Amino acid sequence: MLDIKKRKTMVRERALAEGLREFVAELRLVEVVDYIAFLRLERYGNLDDIVASSAEPYFKPGVLRFANSGDVLMGWGEVPVICLALEFRFEDVTAHFRLELGASTAAVDITYIAFDGPERDADCQTERLLKAIGDARLTR
Repeated sequence: MLDIKKRKTMVRERALAEGLREFVAELRLVEVVDYIAFLRLERYGNLDDIVASSAEPYFKPGVLRFANSGDVLMGWGEVPVICLALEFRFEDVTAHFRLELGASTAAVDITYIAFDGPERDADCQTERLLKAIGDARLTR
């Protein structure tokens, strides 16, 4: 049972990561030192603005938001990794996740996911997430 749950979570995380690809590229336009300063000094309003403006070209308003938490993983001689707590919310799907940004990598770790409406099986819920990600995007 645990392996099945883990596999479904990995599928959802991969789907969310793919859906956020352009948004993540936009986040990387901000210098890493700014993320470090904003996180260490708890300037969460600045991070909220960065997330909102980075999401604006790709997602409908309010779909992605900074969830007032984050961290920096850094040591001497190491590449820093910026961890941002984010929330994806569209229609009947809410996902809380951590986005980890490295120099050339990014990862999504879903910490909470909820689906409004009738309870359905996990495969159906995954399809609802995929649909929500697609529908939340701005059409060009």
